[in-house]
Amino acid sequence: MTELRRRSRLGNRIFCDGSGTSDALSRSLDPPPPPPPPPPPRTTTTTTTTTTKIAHQSREMLSSRLTRAGRGALNASLNRAFSSALTRQASSLVFIEHRDGKINPATLSALNAAQQIDDNQIVGFISGSSKTLGFQKAVELAAKLPISKLLVKEDDSLERYVAEPLAPVITSIVKSRSISHLIGGSSSVTKNVFPRIAAQLDVSQISEVMKIIDGRTFVRPIYAGNAMMTVSSEAAIQVLTVRTASFEPIKMDENATGSVEVEKLKEEGEKKKTTGGSQWEDEVLAKSARPELGSAKRIVSGGRGVKNKENFDQVLTPLADKLNSAIGASRAAVDSGFADNSLQVGQTGKVVSPELYIAVGISGAIQHLAGMKDSKTIVAINKDPEAPIFQVADIGLVADLFEAVPELTKKI
Repeated sequence: MTELRRRSRLGNRIFCDGSGTSDALSRSLDPPPPPPPPPPPRTTTTTTTTTTKIAHQSREMLSSRLTRAGRGALNASLNRAFSSALTRQASSLVFIEHRDGKINPATLSALNAAQQIDDNQIVGFISGSSKTLGFQKAVELAAKLPISKLLVKEDDSLERYVAEPLAPVITSIVKSRSISHLIGGSSSVTKNVFPRIAAQLDVSQISEVMKIIDGRTFVRPIYAGNAMMTVSSEAAIQVLTVRTASFEPIKMDENATGSVEVEKLKEEGEKKKTTGGSQWEDEVLAKSARPELGSAKRIVSGGRGVKNKENFDQVLTPLADKLNSAIGASRAAVDSGFADNSLQVGQTGKVVSPELYIAVGISGAIQHLAGMKDSKTIVAINKDPEAPIFQVADIGLVADLFEAVPELTKKI
């Protein structure tokens, strides 16, 4: 007969159903079998040897797996990176701006900066078209710059500095020629073109560089020039604009007979039509015998204290004529309509560093100071003795500008 049992343990009691009750009870009363003997203890020597052997086998296994899976690819990648680093070590591309057959002074400052990164392999790039005024003359001058090679791109779409057609051209050059640094002087052109190039290269642009420590470490202003920040970039390509006031323009000999290699770039592949973006409409040139504001050695600037446009012209112009200086303005004066936007000096205008800067009726807002405080000599004329401009001025005159400026003009 089959034995059916249902057991429930409550302490030492055992309940059984069906036949075989006495056998089950007797078995339950038997003493339990003795426990098995414990395993012999392992000696320290055996444990150490076993652990060492396992670790050694693990390392061999990991090493073999790495070898099979990716050591070759890893070594190839490292070799490519090392080779690329060697190739990039001496390759800097300087963007050459020109106008009316003359090289922009900002470019000469950018060349100075490029020489501090690498003095041997500096490549220049210049663009324009046969319609561009003075383009061929600018190319001839660019060939006399201290560079190892000049790249020339001539195309009707590059007649003006419009970012949409120009940025892809420079990006293509940087990628195809393993350029490590793209450098340009800080100007309205580079402020428009360079951010697009940086985006196309998927790198961060470093703007307004004031000092170069090495090829990857730079110093730039922050907080409107009240603090300096040291930037270290590990990007494969550095896109830089340099503050022209911080780098002395290199001396250019227009009569020099240079031996620079000139390469004219050709159209590669099918030309893509630029759609969307901006296009050139018109340009109105104002003829003036005055020096260009960004590169002038002497500047007379007016602010809100001049009160209106008539006073701005009548008070500042005679003094500027006597000094053969450029005329500038604060943002407050520009916003009030006293002067054209092209004359604005400051963080959102032009950054200047002339030998002499005369601030007339300018209180000295932090944005304005950021654009002129590197001037060699600063003269401030203001009737408010607490005006912030006096904190950076070398010579301060607390007086009514409508009396002081005409008197100063007469005595010059």
